[in-house]
Amino acid sequence: MRTQGEIGDPSTSTAGIGAGDNGTGPAARTVRSSIELAPESVFPFLGSADQNLRELEKLLDADIHVRGNSVTLTGRAADVALAERVIEQLVALTGHNRVVTPEAVRHTISMLTEGVSESPAEVLSLDILSRRGKTIRPKTLNQKRYVDAIDANTIVFGIGPAGTGKTYLAMAKAVQALQTKQVTRIILTRPAVEAGERLGFLPGTLNEKIDPYLRPLYDALHDMMDPEAIPKLMAAGVIEVAPLAYMRGRAQPLSTNVLTPTGFRPIGELAVGDSVIGSDGKPTEVLGVYPQGFKDIYRVYTQDGSSTLASGDHLWSVYTRDDRRRGKPARVLETKEMIGNLRAAHYHRYELPLLGAPAQFAARTVPMDPYALGLLLGDGCLTGSTTPSFATNDPELAVALEAAIPGILLRRKSAVDYVINRITSPGEVITIANPVMRIARDLGLAGTRSNTKFVPRDYLYNETDVRLGVLQGLLDSDGGPVTQQGRTCRIQFTTVSGQLRDDVLFLVQSLGGIAYERTRIAEGRTPGVAKGRPVEHRSDAHIIEIRLPAGVTPFRLARKAAKYDADGGGRPMRFIDRIESVGTEEAVCINVAAEDSLYVTENFLLTHNTLNDAFIILDEAQNTTAEQMKMFLTRLGFGSKIVVTGDVTQVDLPGGARSGLRMASEILTDIDDVHFATLTSSDVVRHRLVADIVDAYGRFEEENRPQVAPHYAGNRAQRRAAGRGERR
Repeated sequence: MRTQGEIGDPSTSTAGIGAGDNGTGPAARTVRSSIELAPESVFPFLGSADQNLRELEKLLDADIHVRGNSVTLTGRAADVALAERVIEQLVALTGHNRVVTPEAVRHTISMLTEGVSESPAEVLSLDILSRRGKTIRPKTLNQKRYVDAIDANTIVFGIGPAGTGKTYLAMAKAVQALQTKQVTRIILTRPAVEAGERLGFLPGTLNEKIDPYLRPLYDALHDMMDPEAIPKLMAAGVIEVAPLAYMRGRAQPLSTNVLTPTGFRPIGELAVGDSVIGSDGKPTEVLGVYPQGFKDIYRVYTQDGSSTLASGDHLWSVYTRDDRRRGKPARVLETKEMIGNLRAAHYHRYELPLLGAPAQFAARTVPMDPYALGLLLGDGCLTGSTTPSFATNDPELAVALEAAIPGILLRRKSAVDYVINRITSPGEVITIANPVMRIARDLGLAGTRSNTKFVPRDYLYNETDVRLGVLQGLLDSDGGPVTQQGRTCRIQFTTVSGQLRDDVLFLVQSLGGIAYERTRIAEGRTPGVAKGRPVEHRSDAHIIEIRLPAGVTPFRLARKAAKYDADGGGRPMRFIDRIESVGTEEAVCINVAAEDSLYVTENFLLTHNTLNDAFIILDEAQNTTAEQMKMFLTRLGFGSKIVVTGDVTQVDLPGGARSGLRMASEILTDIDDVHFATLTSSDVVRHRLVADIVDAYGRFEEENRPQVAPHYAGNRAQRRAAGRGERR
């Protein structure tokens, strides 16, 4: 209940005469107002030892008197009205079961005197995180807007002086996002600017050298999580704390091949704007290329014999058995996190994703039907010393070959041998080339034998139907389904050509399958028998076991297709088998535009470099260079959130370098989903002197700005250097 009345004659009252009304306006009249508090709200409102009441009396012009649960306000109408609103908001806070402190009193008065539309009670009662009785919440209106911006935007820049809670609130939102499973990991980073000492000359290990730069992040983290849980989460890669330079370190050696729409290329040759093949088989643009210098490199092997090179902190998208069983998305682990942890009982722990669809290459014109080429590579004779021929036990294949190549006729010589003749017309010149040999010469296959055959490049890097046609021809002629009781059907292919072996592996993997290869050495093998005579093996035999994904038909030959369909092809799977150190090499990191950030590297292994489903905080961002800031922001992956914090008045970059945070605030202001939140000295939540110090320095720098070169403004390192030069 509230009552209000006028006291005295306004023409003679001197209490609180407002400027501009000459003591005669309504605002100058002395009034009295009475507010009745609920009994349970009195003590929380007054505070321990009446500290809240004393703070109100100090900051408000109205006189405040409390008796029992009645609060009486006396003063000018405007002052009493403000005091009423302040008390209403503080009482509302007690109704939200919030502890009212002198600090809350100050912030409530500050918000109301600024005339903001938001309710101070709502601002000060927004809980972010609670732990062991301590609740983290915004304490000022700007902090509330900052927190709301983090919820509403993917990238948020929090810019303001020290003590405004920029990093602390961002950390609280990160922990909240992890606990509510909005993200799967937290990454905390800041630039390690050397304050007068070179890192290399500081004592201790590398971690001991960089820990002082990261200490504020560690401290905030320990405030918000159980200290016992933090080492476990860091060991599991759920929380990563690293200097900004180490954020780049997901790298591969310069010579490592990456698949592009035109074929494999060394990653060191790629540039921004180039395209690589993503996990969906489609080209994806390279958004960034970041040299890493020399790094410790490991070779990562899979159970099918494939391998590639990567740095110890390179990222891999992997599934565990539980992930697959529960339908969970892939988890992201570093190379070094998996070392020594690759097995669970008798099975492999980490499964790698495979191509979700066949790799897409540009269409190329080819001179021979792909299926016919596969048949000839499998069971054809193209030596050129005789008329080309074809050998098969299946007349169905002979018919298919004859139909696929115009201008030829297969003449049967024996139960399995066919001569490939050119169809002639009366009067034609007898020296016209056989169509098969003419095409073989064009493709470079003329003169090849069983141990030197290969798939021409125009067929390897072509549309899916072309690659599949070649593979079907090879499998129909020299391969077949292999059944085993209790297991799905696998496919086996055998060749004595090392190059053809590699080409078949390429075809299978480019279609999303996997292939195991083993070699039977010719030397020492039991001879074969031909017409009753022993025949020594001249070449090693390469046997390839193949698994293809559902929807990819490996056979056209009816009997093989029926057998394969009856038992099913199963699901191809690839697991990390072992990881071995190979030394140190110069490496590079790329960032691609694919939604899942994956790209195809050697042997069609899928790996990636950006960070998905992560909450990433870059602290002290004013000390990043423009290049570092661009690198950092372009590492953003899908499902991730970035918060960048910094104080543009405290730049420590040496050598005249311009702050990346300043440049970002000029370049990115008009981009949707990027928000710039500004905090001021009124948002300082440390000791009250901090706000006064910030304001004093601000005034001093503003007054002395003309005396400082424009490019020196805001850069303390440059000002110190200039001062030393003047003293000399």
